[in-house]
Amino acid sequence: MSAPSTTPAPAALAAPPAAPTGLRSRWTALGVLSTGMLMTILDGSIVTVAMPAMQKDLGFSAAGLSWVVNAYLIAFGSLLLLSGRLGDLIGRKRMFLAGTAVFTGASVLAGLAASPAVLIAARFLQGVGSAVAGAVSLGILVTLFPEGRERARAIAVFSFTGAAGASLGQVLGGVLTDALDWHWIFFINLPIGLAALLLALPALPADRGIGLRAGADVWGALLITGGLMLGISTVVGVERYGWTAARTLGPGALALVLLAAFAVRQAKARTPLLPLRIFRSRAVVGANLVQMLMVAALFAFQVLVALYLQQVRGYGAAATGLAMLPAAVTIGAVSLGASARLAARFGERNVLLAGLVLLVGALGLLTRLPVRADYATDLLPVMLLAAGFGLALPALTALAMSGADERDAGLASGLFNTTGQIGMALGVAVLSTLAAGRTRDLTDAGRPAAEALTSGFHLAFAAGTLLLALAAAATPALLPRRTPAS
Repeated sequence: MSAPSTTPAPAALAAPPAAPTGLRSRWTALGVLSTGMLMTILDGSIVTVAMPAMQKDLGFSAAGLSWVVNAYLIAFGSLLLLSGRLGDLIGRKRMFLAGTAVFTGASVLAGLAASPAVLIAARFLQGVGSAVAGAVSLGILVTLFPEGRERARAIAVFSFTGAAGASLGQVLGGVLTDALDWHWIFFINLPIGLAALLLALPALPADRGIGLRAGADVWGALLITGGLMLGISTVVGVERYGWTAARTLGPGALALVLLAAFAVRQAKARTPLLPLRIFRSRAVVGANLVQMLMVAALFAFQVLVALYLQQVRGYGAAATGLAMLPAAVTIGAVSLGASARLAARFGERNVLLAGLVLLVGALGLLTRLPVRADYATDLLPVMLLAAGFGLALPALTALAMSGADERDAGLASGLFNTTGQIGMALGVAVLSTLAAGRTRDLTDAGRPAAEALTSGFHLAFAAGTLLLALAAAATPALLPRRTPAS
């Protein structure tokens, strides 16, 4: 709904948050935000290695099992943008606390699930909680750390939890599933979530937001949430139905109509949910486009490498997680130990480009992965080159947030997270479809299963390499050259 003509401009309504002034207080707040991000990222990857156990225990069909991932992805991806804007309007601390509480409660429900329907519903609620908390985290961070080098270090720590958490999730998921059972991959969120809530109350800065009247666009909220939810669910269903099926084309077309209507609405609304001024920033637009390409490509690394290890090499859940551990270690070491210093010296754009080049090398090596790969010579170099993600993500995050002012920090955070989820959904649809199609063709031609699977993975890795190359080419073209932080 539109605000009355007497409503002050958003900038006039904005009240600066009462941020903790002490260095220790601010870094405690960063720890809380990073813990929230760690739960979100771990939950996205910890499930992948436990899915066979869930299928056996709960009697999932092959098609139904995919909804353990899809239900979370749809809720998370479709609500990020709305949640980010609501954080600007009603207060980011409130949104973070509410989202963390919902996620923690939904995790307990997922751990107690005794049927596929309950588990899928709990996963959807986890996605809702993750979206509400995760969308505002970067917005809180940039208000806590407004200065160049200090902000770069804070973003490096925050990005580490996202970059390394994905690989750590696979390790933890495998260990918990093998040592206990799959229920514990959800129960582990309970103590972490409660600790995050208790620490967040005193640690996070209190903020009232700029008020619902500054951007309470109800119709815009309905259009963008409906369009994203329908669009993401359509994309993740491509592997099952195909690109040209009526179940893909019909909902996909409707999703595009809803998103187009949202764009028209935002151009005309007096109090838009997504003020189009944010797209005037070259840094915001370029960083979000590059991220979409990068995340789509890295699905090939995070998921398809794990599938290769399990389906071709015969690794168990715990062994798969441990095989991926060097990637988590190198990503973490680079994120925490080098990325901020390199960005301060060479600028974020150059650091991002270097990271993308390393990732191109990693996926390029995977296109030559043999059926009987030797871990030390064929896979370990790939895990070490994954350090490029530890360079790329903090630099990309800093660039995306640099173009947003205080009143739009939550919105920019939600937008950045949303494009990441869209990129992930596209990566799932495109790369999985390519791999499955090649595997099916070779299997029908009489090739051995392991050889057919490996060839399918090769095609997906090649597509991922191309996406990363496009991201690297787009970086100097789309992103502004920023001077190193002083």
